[in-house]
Amino acid sequence: MNTHINPGSPTQRIDKWLWCTRIFRTRTNAKNACLSGAIRINSEVAKPSTPVHISDEVSVRLHGQERKLDVLLLLEKRVGAPIASAAYVDKTPQVIASAKQISSARDGERDQGSGRPTKKDRRRIEQFRRPN
Repeated sequence: MNTHINPGSPTQRIDKWLWCTRIFRTRTNAKNACLSGAIRINSEVAKPSTPVHISDEVSVRLHGQERKLDVLLLLEKRVGAPIASAAYVDKTPQVIASAKQISSARDGERDQGSGRPTKKDRRRIEQFRRPN
């Protein structure tokens, strides 16, 4: 029997659940994210002590992106990554390209530090700038 799964209680504090599932590196970071309003449970802003239940939808705004997670398991303690990822379903839509990448591609810009364009790259840039 797995001792890391919490069989007794049907709820758990959201800050502890975020830490146990390795969404945040420390429980303090999870608590601060809750206090700043970056965590929502079923579209409601969550405090660190807000209980999370199985089948709740948790939204986490982290590093400028929002992740949507469905709770499958409540964990008693912090566990390894494979077990932690089994505790939720990630329903975050995949972003194809950021707006900055799209605008730089439109202008024909290159990444800084990528060196000079080759002859083939220059031809592609010119063809992209002047489609005939």
